[in-house]
Amino acid sequence: MNTQIIRQLRAENCSLVLQDRAGNVRTFYKKGVRDLEDLLDHEPDTLKGAVVADKVIGKAAAGLLVVGGVTEVYAEVISRLALPLLQKAGISYTYSLLVDRIVIPQGDDRCPLEKIVEPAKSAEEVVRLLRRHFEEIKANNPLTIKDDGNND
Repeated sequence: MNTQIIRQLRAENCSLVLQDRAGNVRTFYKKGVRDLEDLLDHEPDTLKGAVVADKVIGKAAAGLLVVGGVTEVYAEVISRLALPLLQKAGISYTYSLLVDRIVIPQGDDRCPLEKIVEPAKSAEEVVRLLRRHFEEIKANNPLTIKDDGNND
């Protein structure tokens, strides 16, 4: 793992640092999985072969990382539910803290995205469930800002 991007993740107070195949490093600041979703939708080649350092990786983020084709990830916090998806895809991972579940900062309840993707058996199914969820949010409130505040 590139320790530079881990240091950058910590120093810049960002949510995600990505190093692409060409060695270019980019930082991202949206909460939850929104940056990963945006990259997968609009810049999928950026994820292919990339190395990612993320504040929090739950099952939702893991599914997006797998479908995106990253090769290696570091997480400050990672949930046990994320590990099988990363392992099955052969993605190398390291972390600072392994937790049973991702909880929302406002309480002790599990992250809503973790609940939504819990039944998924594959990374592709995780992405389908997330897309359906985000489309439902848009349909129910067309003025909703893309960043829904989930920390997954």
